[in-house]
Amino acid sequence: MAKAEKHKILVVDDSEANVDVLFQVLRHDYTVSVAMNGREALDLVEDDPPDLILLDVMMPGMDGYEVCRRLKESELYREIPVIFLTAMDDEDDEARGLDLGAVDYIIKPFRPRLLERRVKTQISLKEHRDNLEEIVRERTRLLNLTQDVTIESLGNLAEYRDQETGGHIKRTKNYVRHLAEEIRRIAKYPEHFMDDAYIDLLTKSAPLHDIGKVGVPDSILLKPGKLTPEEFEEMKKHTLYGRDIIAASEKSLGEDSFLSIAREIAYSHHEKWDGSGYPEAKKGRGIPLSGRMMAIADVYDALISKRVYKPPFPHEKALGIILEGRGKHFDPDMVDIFAATENKFREIAIKYADFDEEREVLSST
Repeated sequence: MAKAEKHKILVVDDSEANVDVLFQVLRHDYTVSVAMNGREALDLVEDDPPDLILLDVMMPGMDGYEVCRRLKESELYREIPVIFLTAMDDEDDEARGLDLGAVDYIIKPFRPRLLERRVKTQISLKEHRDNLEEIVRERTRLLNLTQDVTIESLGNLAEYRDQETGGHIKRTKNYVRHLAEEIRRIAKYPEHFMDDAYIDLLTKSAPLHDIGKVGVPDSILLKPGKLTPEEFEEMKKHTLYGRDIIAASEKSLGEDSFLSIAREIAYSHHEKWDGSGYPEAKKGRGIPLSGRMMAIADVYDALISKRVYKPPFPHEKALGIILEGRGKHFDPDMVDIFAATENKFREIAIKYADFDEEREVLSST
């Protein structure tokens, strides 16, 4: 079995005598590096971060307090424990050091055995914190994996019922991601917090927009021709079915689960800006932003895709239809974003095209 690597300790002191004593006390159990001033200490930390720093307070130029302050301001190094070493025994000096984030404060001249014990304690605490952080990271990874598998499984259910949705799912999720990233870039919707986590969840949820089609009869879902008014009313219910299917999955997860965005998209992506959509005839900003994004993604993809009842439309024709729907079917600001980045939509459509005919039509325009 390989021998465990020693923990690394950085000793920072401008006194060679103090450095010699500390080195002799610690060298058998730890890998010890030395800096004789504050600037050198920061450089060594940057080159090879230690597990603990023994830091003298009174040094010429940059003192120990300033070194500690800079370390604690850094996301990379703030978690490195710092023990101050000082000849000052004033209570205010000790309080200042602890306020800066130091974990301990040892008065010179120090007793070697006591210093050794206090160093060992801090190293043990750091090991414990590191282990906890690793456990949290692993549990977070497993939670994210569970979310992904849950969403993918539901998405596969929709694809199983409607074989046209394979490429449609890949394309629409990428359209939605692109729209979300553009919205964040131009800050057009400040009421929505578009961080990486939200955009990632939004993208993962997009494939569930038509999950409710599993509740639509085959005679309607797979009909090659135009639906009758009665059949269309039945088809419209897929938004309700989608909401209810996802809501049922949410029950065990509680409110505001990772499926809430998916439910929102499934229920609202057929609403229209002017209030003529379904299922609730919501209008304007009363429609969830996720639903407004999905509306453009879904319609654009339906236009450029080959169906049993229509050939694929060229990109320019699909673009024109989307522009015509500005302020009627679609959020006008969203249409502006779409128009400004139309080539990105075309690229996504070509990359994930189901048929060569679709790819050829999109590539030739």
